[in-house]
Amino acid sequence: MSINYVQDMTSGNEVKLLIRFSLPMLIGNIFQQFYNLIDSIVVGKYIGSNALAAVGATASLNFLTFSVCLGLSIGIGIIISQYFGAKKEEDVKRAIGNSVYVIAISGVIMSILTSLFARPILLIMHTPPEILDDATTFLRIVSGGMIAVAAYNAVASILRALGDSKTPLIFLVLSCAVNVVLDLLFVLKFGFGVAGTAFATVISQGMAALGCIIFAIMNNPYFRLKKEHMKVNWPIIVNCIKIGIPVAIQNSMIAVSLVALQRVANGFGEVAVAAYTATSRIEQLIQQPFNSLGAAMATFAGQNMGANKLERVRKGYHKSILIVAVFSLMALLAAQLGGHAIMKIFVNDEPVIGLGAKALKITSCMYFTLGMIYITRGLLNGTGDAFYAMINGMVEVVGRVGFSSVLAMIPAVGVWSIWVTTGLTWVITAVASVIRYKQGKWENKSLVISENLS
Repeated sequence: MSINYVQDMTSGNEVKLLIRFSLPMLIGNIFQQFYNLIDSIVVGKYIGSNALAAVGATASLNFLTFSVCLGLSIGIGIIISQYFGAKKEEDVKRAIGNSVYVIAISGVIMSILTSLFARPILLIMHTPPEILDDATTFLRIVSGGMIAVAAYNAVASILRALGDSKTPLIFLVLSCAVNVVLDLLFVLKFGFGVAGTAFATVISQGMAALGCIIFAIMNNPYFRLKKEHMKVNWPIIVNCIKIGIPVAIQNSMIAVSLVALQRVANGFGEVAVAAYTATSRIEQLIQQPFNSLGAAMATFAGQNMGANKLERVRKGYHKSILIVAVFSLMALLAAQLGGHAIMKIFVNDEPVIGLGAKALKITSCMYFTLGMIYITRGLLNGTGDAFYAMINGMVEVVGRVGFSSVLAMIPAVGVWSIWVTTGLTWVITAVASVIRYKQGKWENKSLVISENLS
């Protein structure tokens, strides 16, 4: 079979493969961060602060509901990467065919549930009355288009499983550009308000999904499916759910833990909240290289697991640790020496700048452990160790809730409990992840070895 737009990661230099795969994802992740900033500016500047608050009020709920589809997409990608590594081409196609059912059903269910219960859930979340109507409108429209988000992420996950991280980047960039244009058109030209921004989001994501699917069918032979590839295959569907749901629960638990820490920050006043918000945005940028490398590690581990090359998985992991060490050292130096200047990019208030600069000195000491979380998570997810996702989520909840509850009550720690909690949570999560890796249970988690779905 003559194949384009795929990358076999079961042979070749591990570092080159990991970096080559990571770079497009890193560019896409950074681009997404800047896009989110532009989107917030359009809403805040041209509709109003209440509109911005309404959109923001739905963020955590959107993340929780979307995490189900995202988790299942990750599960699909892991299965396909292992089949691809095992050179089971027909099973790759069967997995792609059956992913249609998994994503369509989950997308429709989550869309219906969120649309029906949008307002009651927002009321339970104590959404201010001034923004409740706009928040409900935004959530219902966006959740109504959940299938588009699910479809894009599923196709992107499949392409990455086959070693193609460039194509999802192209359509992500196009989607973001279309979204900005539609935001301006619907808000400034037609005056649709918050509903306009929601429609812009759904339409741009739908275009990204459709474009990605068409491009994949035209250029990737694995997407040229026959009738037999679309036949329901329960072992594949069960494996998608078995891996995807724990990942979804993990994401939900992490979201809950972040909400808990935000409540602690709120208790220290507006200066602390502003500093925490700014440092969180900085940390989101710091995490992007780790996030991209972790995704590369997941595909690398999945393909090599399928090929039964366990030693190569270990070798790739050890080399990725070196990459994490180099980047975390650079980020540590930047935060320790230039924290004040970095904070000035985000805020003008000197008390906030001073607090945030000192906070960065605390968390930057733990950047290495943050990187270790991502690459170890990538390896364990990629090899099919679904139970690890549950461990990861529980540790983060215990860390953020437990540390913040105790440290916030110690006068000598006070406001610094916010960032000490963040750093210590990274440490214990990294330790738990490495312990799971060292236990070696992932070595027996292959989903395709000795399996014959033909």
